[in-house]
Amino acid sequence: MRYSTELKDYELLDMANGEKLEKWGKYILIRPDPQIIWSKKTFPKLWKNAQARYIRSNSGGGKWDVYEKLPASWQIKYKDLKFNIKPMGFKHTGLFPEQAVNWDYIISTISKETKNARKIKVLNLFAYTGGATVAAAYAKADVVHVDSSQGMTNWAKENVISSGLKEAQVRFLVDDVIKFVKREIRRGNKYDVVIMDPPSYGRGKNGEVWNIEKDLYELLTLCNEILSENPLFIMINTYTGGLSGTVIKNVVNMSITHKKLEKIHFDEIGLNQKNTDIFLPCGITTICEFK
Repeated sequence: MRYSTELKDYELLDMANGEKLEKWGKYILIRPDPQIIWSKKTFPKLWKNAQARYIRSNSGGGKWDVYEKLPASWQIKYKDLKFNIKPMGFKHTGLFPEQAVNWDYIISTISKETKNARKIKVLNLFAYTGGATVAAAYAKADVVHVDSSQGMTNWAKENVISSGLKEAQVRFLVDDVIKFVKREIRRGNKYDVVIMDPPSYGRGKNGEVWNIEKDLYELLTLCNEILSENPLFIMINTYTGGLSGTVIKNVVNMSITHKKLEKIHFDEIGLNQKNTDIFLPCGITTICEFK
């Protein structure tokens, strides 16, 4: 498992009974997680410090049970990056801290090229609130950020500005990712890096239906056509329990045929519970590297 040891403003404090106790800056939240199937709390006294808990509804969705007043939003940092946290109606806060290990990879890999004055173009698909967009912009890449939600896209813009990257070359688009990539093929546009966080299911801005099991192969096949002559990497984050890393690697092997493809590897990414050797798996990252 790959995980960051440098998260400071975020801490996974404890886990038990399908819930995780997390510290986001100054605020402690309790949120559900289906991976936490054990009942024993490691630090039971810490749970009393939570300001809010997300409670699922039997009919779907849920709500926040707020014990102490929370601000509508607040900021946390990861190294030089700064993100806006907002408790949302479906348990999320707008940031996946386990992705910090991937932000490091993005920054390190792209910076090796941009420091030598190479212009790197990045396409971030299903880009959500822009964690990877902020990382790529910080590394001085030109970024195209595509997501079907206007609200998430606005949030991503806030994160770019909060990280001091207002002048970075970032283009934000609210669009269906498959339709967008098809248009880029027709336009002849090319990218050195493709990053994607495809959900299991989703809808585009005009009601287009996304199903990862049916559509991932097509999307990757299309992305193969927009790779530059000398691409750096493709990064695919998946959270679907039924699809293993081996399955995603197989799909990549069959869809990415670029002559400079050198290596495909995948790992679980996750979070380390503070002061323990207990880890929470948070999905799989598959990376295609080019020579």
